[in-house]
Amino acid sequence: MLTILGFAMIATFLVLIMTKKMSPIAALVLIPALFCVFVGQGAQLGDYVIEGVGKLAPTAAMLMFAIVYFGVMIDVGLFDPIVRGILRFCKADPVRVVVGTAVLAAIVSLDGDGSTTFMITVSAMYPLYKRLGMSLVVMTGVAATANGVMNTLPWGGPTARAATALKLDAADIFVPMIPALAVGLLFVFVLAYVLGRRERKRIGYLTLDEILAPETETVLVKAGGGVGAGGGTERPAASGASGASGADVPESPEGADVSHAGGFQGLDPDRPTLRPRLYWFNAGLTVALLAAMILELLPIPVLFLLGAALALTVNYPKMSEQKARIASHAENVLNVAGMVFAAAVFTGVLTGTGMVKHMADWLVDAIPAGMGPHMALVTGVLSLPLTYFMSNDGFYFGVLPVLAEAGAAHGVSPLEIARASLVGQALHMSSPLVPAVYVLVGMAKVEFGDHTKFTVKWAALTSLVVLAAGILFGII
Repeated sequence: MLTILGFAMIATFLVLIMTKKMSPIAALVLIPALFCVFVGQGAQLGDYVIEGVGKLAPTAAMLMFAIVYFGVMIDVGLFDPIVRGILRFCKADPVRVVVGTAVLAAIVSLDGDGSTTFMITVSAMYPLYKRLGMSLVVMTGVAATANGVMNTLPWGGPTARAATALKLDAADIFVPMIPALAVGLLFVFVLAYVLGRRERKRIGYLTLDEILAPETETVLVKAGGGVGAGGGTERPAASGASGASGADVPESPEGADVSHAGGFQGLDPDRPTLRPRLYWFNAGLTVALLAAMILELLPIPVLFLLGAALALTVNYPKMSEQKARIASHAENVLNVAGMVFAAAVFTGVLTGTGMVKHMADWLVDAIPAGMGPHMALVTGVLSLPLTYFMSNDGFYFGVLPVLAEAGAAHGVSPLEIARASLVGQALHMSSPLVPAVYVLVGMAKVEFGDHTKFTVKWAALTSLVVLAAGILFGII
């Protein structure tokens, strides 16, 4: 019964947010509360929620102060050179823009933190997507999938969890997986190229005409499907062309340049928040912060709390300036923190009522006996739905040891099981239970349901490509 109710709760949640019948925050709170009553444990709802909030409170604190920190770094101009470099590469070609998004997300993912990756990627690419009228769900989908593949780095979390759960060395799990993961990342780049070609066909091959007067705010369409080819048709820049989700292109975030003066700029080069004299201080502080995070010198929430306080104090010594910077990022902080605490209700009820355990046990018991010698393949396939509907902790510490034990009974090495368990991470990064995804959709002003509908199929396909490459190379 708990198994059926667990799947029903997840299905109800996904249907409601994808059809936009409820907001994600409301669905994350009300749906599990209702199902908690259905299973006859309504009296324990408070305990489940408090336990879930307690477990996710450090994550919420980390995201809050990380948003403030990287928001300040964007304000002071730390990432402006990266933005200019990406824009020079992308020009105004939708194909280059989408591929550039994938490359940027993959590079920034080397720090092992999804929230950092999404904040930097969206800050760099959002103004360009908006100006060209490109689909914002393409940006969020490509960024999330690229980050999901890179999330398998030993300091990213899943590999360390698999190593801990099965008492293995993280290097023994990760290093042999590098060829398969490389194929997965290459597939993401190919996917970005295909999606870029689709965007180019939809909106045309565009170039920004610096000769046009700033007040016209137009771009010159030199060729393209559906917009007019050949003679150079003009149309309004960011004319509200809808993306794949059908949502209107939103307004630019603070700092985005919306003029043609001096050519297209992703971020306003004359914004008053810039601190060019403190560039190397901010760069050094960011490198030190990321290094301390990788080396685990302090808990990540503490590191970002200290980093945000120091960045605000040094860059904006006046209290009025500090208040202004915090206020400018308050909307993102509130949206993300609210979503995380709402997700705590969902995970608290799933775990507290025992639905997660019953769902996992049912899936494991459903494996035919004849599949025993192929438990690595089974683990890889199961990692897709299980890491999407469960937290990484629940999967790696609750389900993976059971799968490894079943594999060992048929002579399958725990190392193969551990490697196979990593393939679902490309899909996992778009799970409603991953706090970082709310940073992504929040900063990009994309509906979570739209992101889910667009991304899940591509992310699942990427995971299957990694699994196939692992089998082909004899890694799994």
